[in-house]
Amino acid sequence: MSNSRSGSSKRRNVVQEKSYAFAVRVVRMYQHLSSEKKEFVLSKQVLRSGTSVGANVEEVIGGLSKKDFAARMGIAYKEARETSYWLRLLNDSGYIDDAAFASIHDDCEELLKLLYTIVKSAKRNN
Repeated sequence: MSNSRSGSSKRRNVVQEKSYAFAVRVVRMYQHLSSEKKEFVLSKQVLRSGTSVGANVEEVIGGLSKKDFAARMGIAYKEARETSYWLRLLNDSGYIDDAAFASIHDDCEELLKLLYTIVKSAKRNN
């Protein structure tokens, strides 16, 4: 049975699942940073880039061509790289502690590796 939140596909899409779960974590972190730490500028940046990863993956799923697939996955990869930057900055500036950083940044790094592999493979097959 298909989960309506993850689309109608019967096959498991790991990058779709991981990018969505990561976006949820980023949204929760943003909520914490804005309500508890009163930090709005950096947290808004990480919210934008961190949720954009999954949004681009979703667009890929509806893509019409191999070229579109490679381009969108490339954008998702770049957004994940940007998110890594904002997470490091939030950690180094003291807004998120080392434990919270390590947990969410590990997820970001896992997504980066997955997306990098997909983008390289897509470019080879074009």
